Amino acid sequence: MRPFDEYPKSIKKAIRYIKQDGPLDRLDELEKLLLLTIEKRKESNSS
Repeated sequence: MRPFDEYPKSIKKAIRYIKQDGPLDRLDELEKLLLLTIEKRKESNSS
């Protein structure tokens, strides 16, 4: 796994938002969106 500092700025900001500011009720939505997006990316890459 890469050190946190090596990730793009947008990813670091998203992680900080989740850790610090993200309201708990929105975290479930965010988790679903992230997992769905990652899953679709993996599928498109393997096709």
